[in-house]
Amino acid sequence: MAAKETIISPSLLSCDFSRLADELKALEEAGLKWAHLDVMDGKFVPNITFGPPVIKSMRKECNLFFDCHLMIEQPERYIDEFCDAGADLLCIHAESTVHLERAVAAIAEKGVKPAIALNPATPLESIKYLIPQLHMVLIMSVNPGFGGQKYIPFCTQKVRDLRAMIDEMGADTLIQLDGGVTMENCRELVEAGADVLVSGSAFFKYPPYAERHKLFLETCAG
Repeated sequence: MAAKETIISPSLLSCDFSRLADELKALEEAGLKWAHLDVMDGKFVPNITFGPPVIKSMRKECNLFFDCHLMIEQPERYIDEFCDAGADLLCIHAESTVHLERAVAAIAEKGVKPAIALNPATPLESIKYLIPQLHMVLIMSVNPGFGGQKYIPFCTQKVRDLRAMIDEMGADTLIQLDGGVTMENCRELVEAGADVLVSGSAFFKYPPYAERHKLFLETCAG
């Protein structure tokens, strides 16, 4: 059994963009608390998605916790814009900026929860000293940039190692998994130490959302 209820953060990258406001309301009505917003710039990752104006528009449509994942180069250039647009949490990649601590501090100064994402091959040691400052660490379990990819198996051990690191520090930092999360592997990921699971196609392709959410939580709990 999981020690606490897992948070499911559906990735809006897999929702129906032509009905974005309706999708947000449907998630809220289904009992979801978080929504994962993938921001891509075409440089740090190949794809381009959306930016602060779209997030600002979405913010007016719901009260979901906006879990904003910035897959962009030099994210410090846009911290104010994303925070002001309505992000509740701003997650930046360790690989995307030279001055990582400065960027984390800038997010916190805006009153938004700071988080750091790590690509699959990026070692945990690169953020070890920042963990006490972070609300969350995002372990990418696929290489970022595209939805629908298969889970990279070694990331499960990476979650276990991160959980041990956080516990040893006595921190309350959350662990999020993003990439290839399915009904088949979600329990294993929670048992490894994940608190928040991002699910795109494995969530949105199986409406009604309330039932899918319930099934995810039940499966994670064992």
